[in-house]
Amino acid sequence: MPTPRRTPKAHAHKQARPAHDLLIEIGTEELPPKALKSLSVAFGSGITDAVEKLGLRFDEASLYATPRRLGVLLAGLCATQADKEVERRGPTLSAAFDSKGKATPAAEGFARSCGVKVEALERYETPKGGWLLYRSRAKGQRSEQLVADIVREALATLPIPKRMRWGAGKEDFVRPVHWVVLLYGNTVIEAEILGVASGRATRGHRFHHPGLIALSNPSEYASALEREGYVIPGFEGRRERIRNQVEAAATTLRGTAVIEESLLDEVTALVEWPTALSGAFDKTFLKLPAEVLIATMTDKLKYFHVVDKKGQLLPNFIAVSNIESRRPEVVRQGNERVIRPRLSDAAFFWEQDRRTTLAKRRSDLKGVIFQSRLGTLYEKSERVANLAEHIASQLGANRVWARRTGELSKCDLVTQMVGEFPELQGVMGRYCALHDGEPDEVARALDEQYRPRFAGDALPATPIGQGLALADKLDTLVGIFAIGNPPSGDKDPFGLRRAALGCLRILIEGELDLDLEDLLAAAASNYPDLQSPSKVIDEVYNFMMERLRRYYLDDGIRTDVFEAVLARRPTRPYDFHRRIRAVADFCGLPQAESLAAANKRIRNILKQAGKVIKDRVAETLLDEPAERHLAAQLAETDARVRPLLEKNDYTAALTQLAGLRDSVDAFFDNVLVMCEDEDLKNNRLALLKNLHALFLEAADISRLQG
Repeated sequence: MPTPRRTPKAHAHKQARPAHDLLIEIGTEELPPKALKSLSVAFGSGITDAVEKLGLRFDEASLYATPRRLGVLLAGLCATQADKEVERRGPTLSAAFDSKGKATPAAEGFARSCGVKVEALERYETPKGGWLLYRSRAKGQRSEQLVADIVREALATLPIPKRMRWGAGKEDFVRPVHWVVLLYGNTVIEAEILGVASGRATRGHRFHHPGLIALSNPSEYASALEREGYVIPGFEGRRERIRNQVEAAATTLRGTAVIEESLLDEVTALVEWPTALSGAFDKTFLKLPAEVLIATMTDKLKYFHVVDKKGQLLPNFIAVSNIESRRPEVVRQGNERVIRPRLSDAAFFWEQDRRTTLAKRRSDLKGVIFQSRLGTLYEKSERVANLAEHIASQLGANRVWARRTGELSKCDLVTQMVGEFPELQGVMGRYCALHDGEPDEVARALDEQYRPRFAGDALPATPIGQGLALADKLDTLVGIFAIGNPPSGDKDPFGLRRAALGCLRILIEGELDLDLEDLLAAAASNYPDLQSPSKVIDEVYNFMMERLRRYYLDDGIRTDVFEAVLARRPTRPYDFHRRIRAVADFCGLPQAESLAAANKRIRNILKQAGKVIKDRVAETLLDEPAERHLAAQLAETDARVRPLLEKNDYTAALTQLAGLRDSVDAFFDNVLVMCEDEDLKNNRLALLKNLHALFLEAADISRLQG
């Protein structure tokens, strides 16, 4: 695992203290592979955070994680806490002593609670008053006295959704615990952790070295496990060894291994002593869709697939064994025997699925519930078809094909292939549609409807695919909000956050100038029994704006920049994006801070005016040179900016508006807006109103923080 480096905390009283390495190891039955990495990081953080909170210094922390162990090694952990100065404030001096200076019962009671006489207490005086004060020094505890509780607390707070019990004990953990190592220097810290007594002996590989390995000190932990126990305890080191072995095995096959990082993590969490070996399968299986073969190898069997120079699948795989066999050919043959029936099943599913067209499968959707209050998948596909057709009309795409994609969008969910490989939904829809003779655009859209599936995933590239992806996600958003089940905390069973961000990415990064409120209204219209559709539309819109906020914050956009644009409530996300970029560029101009402050001042003045302000500025009432100059420059700038705003070129528009800074500064330096002359005051308010309104065409820059 990565080695987090910690800066030792400074102590008020520096003194030489011996320091030793501390090793903590929890030995278990096989831990959940997909959770191993996160469990290790959480365990390490729990240990180091608690150690730092207790004022114990250490040099660095190393984390270890294998299928059968979680470990933390703190190098150079100090032997004791630093002594601490303790201060207790007692009663006020006026309450502690009477008029003759004699200690009151309050003072005597405080002294007794501190274990001293009143005369031993200090008097702490300030201009605001004085108090009795007791100072003492709390002696720091030894590290060995604190470690056991630190470990217990770190284990208790691990993110484990469901804990289990074993044997007759009451302890619970993610898996049964079999041994515990608590070794400080060469001394065992005696404790009971999760019902197991601590010691100095770790255990090696389950098969290669099932016996104990006694450790004399923590520093030999990793090397002893690897040298004697056939265990590589470091997650990252084991991960890189697997990567190197897999790549080398692929080279011998004259191909390239495709190594998905998530699969690499999972395989790393399954083995302690990795040994990669290649295998082969019958070339006739290459007639199956490549995605099916890949899903079989990676998802079902945890194999890495191999491609040639053109990216085409080779009839080979690379497996990672947890043993170093004396007869690797037997292990290879065993893996080949395992993959053969898996691929045969996939071939059978593929053959059976192609016997029935997607269109004929539509009726099967009537028996599959999408959501109990929102109907079946058939009803959802009808709504999606309506909305996809509506979006296609706005994009200038083929409306007939768009409707067809909506009708067929969920049909592959009732195929045997998707039943076996749920991750292939959409993919199998594309293959089946092509086999059925559907237009290529329809087939491709069926695959694109689920994009983006995850952060950084590719977006749908075709207009029909974009429309179908939007329709599917927006229908789900509106429907789930309509029944009052928005995401709560970490619970988001319908993936509404992902759906909202996916829609926004499609609209923004796909440069689709579509109105989000219009799309939500169209989605809501497909629910004829929907109560208060406008309320639902507002709720979904606001929910999506919060996802949009996170989208821009993750991209480095300042919160105040986002708020400046959100204040104008642009309903077209792509237009919102152009405004965001324009305001971000504007913030880099030297005039930005002054103009933002001026707009904030104008907003406050207009608000305090407390009446309807006219729009027209009377030139005859422009009394001061500064206001005449501002009015003239505003008129010239308005003439240049309007055409830019009509083209949505907000960057150029704000750049032009930045040229008003000197005139605006001069106006506020030389002109009294709220003067006694009512006509002059109203005319100046109108001038400021027009100035502020022109800026508002792009964004409310008064919200910028400078």
